[in-house]
Amino acid sequence: MALPSKVRIVEVGPRDGLQNEKKPVATAVKVELIHRLAAAGLKSIEATAFVSPKWVPQMADAAEVFAAIEKLPDVSYPVLTPNMKGFEAALAAGAREVAVFGAASETFSQKNINCSIAESLERFRPIVEAAKAADIKVRGYVSCVLGCPYEGEITPLAVADVAQALIDMGCYEISLGDTVGAGTPERTKNMIEAVARRIPLKKIAGHFHDTYGMATANIYAALQMGIGIFDSSVAGLGGCPYASGALGNVATEDVVWLLSGLGIDSGINLDALVDTGVWISKKLKREPASRVSQAVLARRAMQAAVRG
Repeated sequence: MALPSKVRIVEVGPRDGLQNEKKPVATAVKVELIHRLAAAGLKSIEATAFVSPKWVPQMADAAEVFAAIEKLPDVSYPVLTPNMKGFEAALAAGAREVAVFGAASETFSQKNINCSIAESLERFRPIVEAAKAADIKVRGYVSCVLGCPYEGEITPLAVADVAQALIDMGCYEISLGDTVGAGTPERTKNMIEAVARRIPLKKIAGHFHDTYGMATANIYAALQMGIGIFDSSVAGLGGCPYASGALGNVATEDVVWLLSGLGIDSGINLDALVDTGVWISKKLKREPASRVSQAVLARRAMQAAVRG
């Protein structure tokens, strides 16, 4: 199968990337991050999550963040809404796209959202119905598609079952998440093949973690299968909570570099993206996790030294 000529990147840094930060990130910093990402060319930026501040304190300012964003007409700003209370808060804030978050692992579902897979789907159904009535798009996430921290390997059929259930419910797109980052290219292809038997390729997105350094390899494998939508996080924000010190979300900079090398249009300015990653990393008092960012910074330093 030919590689797609264009890819849509869903930037998850402001939500998935920041939600587990131990120290509070100022609302103004979150808003500025979103503005910088949009200026770099990102057209879909997951802005925040309308969740209980008891469980996710970092997202306690969701309404304030969403209200403060200067929303561009050609950019979407989806938000996570795990239950009806969250959806109603997102609706009141003016959100036009929301996301629900399920799992392909029974144990992970129980430990993450305190219910079975079947119960989670029933929990999402009224959200999707209410969203339809309000003309709001709903994106579905499926976690643990290539492995679970509790159950180990997950069968492609289990992933396909949940993905199809979310599509049948009314989600316009399904993001398949390698939550623990344990996937490899061939397993990635097998999983996508199983899901693509149930739902169209154009409705499938890949969400890969880099815990074992396989994220970009898995993205390439997904591209070969015809996938044209990927989630990523600027500067690689968001570590893996199941492997101490391991990288979590694949860095958007690394994805853009890969796509550029393949001649695939992402619409993103890499230099502006690197600058954004450096900026937010400084705010968080760390170095960018992106290998591409580190290489670009080293090249800039060398060029500056030569000019000097």
